[in-house]
Amino acid sequence: MTTMTEGSVREFKMPDVGEGLTEAEILKWYVQPGDTVTDGQVVCEVETAKAAVELPIPYDGVVRELRFPEGTTVDVGTAIIAVDVSGGAPAEEAPQPEAEKAEAPKAEVVKAEAPKEAASVGSGRQPVLVGYGVATSSTKRRPRKAPATAQEPAAAAVQAELNGHGPAEVMDRPRPLAKPPVRKLAKDLGVDLATVTPSGPDGVITREDVHAAAAPQQVTEPATEPAPQPRTVAPAPAPASYDTARETRIPVKGVRKATAAAMVGSAFTAPHVTEFVTIDVTRTMKLVEELKQDKEFAGRRVNPLLLIAKALLIAIRRNPDINASWDEAAQEIVVKHYVNLGIAAATPRGLIVPNIKDAHAKTLPELSDALSDLVSTAREGKTSPAAMQGGTVTITNVGVFGVDTGTPILNPGESAILAVGAIKLQPWVHKGKVKPRQVTTLALSFDHRLVDGELGSKVLADVAAILEQPKRLISWA
Repeated sequence: MTTMTEGSVREFKMPDVGEGLTEAEILKWYVQPGDTVTDGQVVCEVETAKAAVELPIPYDGVVRELRFPEGTTVDVGTAIIAVDVSGGAPAEEAPQPEAEKAEAPKAEVVKAEAPKEAASVGSGRQPVLVGYGVATSSTKRRPRKAPATAQEPAAAAVQAELNGHGPAEVMDRPRPLAKPPVRKLAKDLGVDLATVTPSGPDGVITREDVHAAAAPQQVTEPATEPAPQPRTVAPAPAPASYDTARETRIPVKGVRKATAAAMVGSAFTAPHVTEFVTIDVTRTMKLVEELKQDKEFAGRRVNPLLLIAKALLIAIRRNPDINASWDEAAQEIVVKHYVNLGIAAATPRGLIVPNIKDAHAKTLPELSDALSDLVSTAREGKTSPAAMQGGTVTITNVGVFGVDTGTPILNPGESAILAVGAIKLQPWVHKGKVKPRQVTTLALSFDHRLVDGELGSKVLADVAAILEQPKRLISWA
């Protein structure tokens, strides 16, 4: 998404790198003002609510300005970097947008800005891919005219309505800094943004500022009564102080924020039921060692998770109704005829659940390759948003942390999740005698709106039977 600005300077806007994302945090800039960039070069890394993504620039030029520092959360559609594409003019010779607006006629400024703001407030931002977007036309400066044209009052009225004050005021006041949703809120509440004291970073007006300014207006007396005395708005309370030596506060944003919202939504939307089974997986562990020596698996990662994933896929094929979702709007159960197998992965940025597309159609070696790619990509923090969309069922391996089992929460939009506990050597009755055996506990959580106890029990029992007798991987495959 780009916009041509004055002369040869182009602005690159924050794109929607997922589906319907509204903001992203700038994690790291790879360029600085004065650097030369080429088409396709990665200029920064951003973190969305789903993953960390590298953004390439779609043209050649020289970096003029980085609009936001690292660590700033920016709305989709906001310009984040300005690049001179003329081929080498010094950065200091380029007029800044603010200076140009000051030199241009005031009514002309209104013309240039009103369509962009109106599009943001009216129809919303259009999702775009990285480096692409809705085509925009360049805005050329016009010579200064003494008389105002007939079109200027209309343009001023549009801008005045967006800013919350009259046509005369818009010509004299600097435009308050506020996001489109905050502007709409101010308009709905009848608050003039020019009268609001901002509390956000860099003088940005927040929703709380608008509500605080609206509160006195909402309690004023009727118009027929005498004019009320001026009211004093109480200052916002100062942030609570804390001992930094004894406490650390971490802002909730990005992946952690999205995960928290998804888990709360899932827990309080889908009625969860969890069932448990403890099984002897000694034969499965022996099969793992045998496959490591198999030529077909040379160079491939073979571990218990691979066989557990295959066992779950077989159980789903034998009980296809478990692979479904609940459509609340249509009041329908949607049974999926494919399995996108999600694997919960803990990363420094939080828990993510990328999935293996069409896992049901993969052979055991292919499934091994897919698992390896998924895990390595997640550890590197390079999982794409597309890799975390469209999952149908999930496995979470809490056993790697030495935990026996747990009661997992469903990934939103899915009907089942299997938790795998630690595999430990324990005393077990085997062929009538107590012997040390490799034992683990499985826990299956499911959405009780569409999965009843019988179906959930059948799926869990099938997975357990396969892992106790892994030869069924062949006979049931």
